Amino acid sequence: MKIAIIERIENYDKEKPFNKRYCLDNSFKEIFDELGILLIPVISKNRLDEILNICDGLIVTGSQNDTHPKYYGEKPIIGKTFTFDEYPLVKNAVELFHNANKPIFGICAGIQEINVIFGGTLHQKVPNHEFRDGKKHIVHINDNTILYDIYNKNKIEVNSYHKQAVKDLAKGFKLAGVSEDGIIEAIEKDNIIAVQWHPETIKDMKLFKGIIQRLFK
Repeated sequence: MKIAIIERIENYDKEKPFNKRYCLDNSFKEIFDELGILLIPVISKNRLDEILNICDGLIVTGSQNDTHPKYYGEKPIIGKTFTFDEYPLVKNAVELFHNANKPIFGICAGIQEINVIFGGTLHQKVPNHEFRDGKKHIVHINDNTILYDIYNKNKIEVNSYHKQAVKDLAKGFKLAGVSEDGIIEAIEKDNIIAVQWHPETIKDMKLFKGIIQRLFK
């Protein structure tokens, strides 16, 4: 099996002129090596159709770069800055794979971008969700969802490293998980599933194996 995975651009100011780099966290390599799956990196809108033809699905990873509110009809809140605009690449890839009926798994910025792509909106700033040092919080998982089928329980502990979150859920999506303070943490639609937390950093093999078995067939 081959899965396309979007790499993210980051800025390492102290390492000019080599400061702009496309990156993928090592956790993904470890997880998919263990699963015996080949990851195909995506960094460009060009020739995405060729990647589509050789891949069984798409992973939209997290990012340090927030989605610009112009894509959901809002203006930036005061003081908000945007370093890189990764949305056009993600939109092209998600639409291409969705139209081809190939599964998509979104993580953190991935859930936010997927929601916007399908017509939803975002909270531009979410307090108390950018935890560090291994802190976790509870997410309530709804019945009759892929996530419940995977975890077989209604409460799980997750990490949290995000500043934005889903506000208005895109049409056609199901709310799969929500935090105790009401933030949308997981959404599903057809063969798309997206979560707000970072399961790769804690090597949540239960989730990755479950998604592969249920979606990436």
